[in-house]
Amino acid sequence: MIRNRTPAAPPAAEPEAGRPAGSGEAWLGRNRSSKRRLWERLNPLSRKQLRVIAEALALQQTHARLPEPLRARLSAALQELDRLVTRIRALLVEVARRTPPGA
Repeated sequence: MIRNRTPAAPPAAEPEAGRPAGSGEAWLGRNRSSKRRLWERLNPLSRKQLRVIAEALALQQTHARLPEPLRARLSAALQELDRLVTRIRALLVEVARRTPPGA
């Protein structure tokens, strides 16, 4: 069955509490996404870190849905990877310590 959509009401000037619902530009239809502007104001390193965190959370949720044998194998592989990363980090610190400045 096809239903007719009712048009959305325009945003109210002020909510029930009496405070403005948003900035004047947002109310006029400009600056529709303040979250988008915040995202663009973040420096690229911060954006990359947030993206990595979001991907890690998504992977963690996917990991939780895996069957138990597969989840155990994946967890073991991740622990081994973490061990290797820790070892590489320690080696890089040692190389940086032994390298004379300016060389």
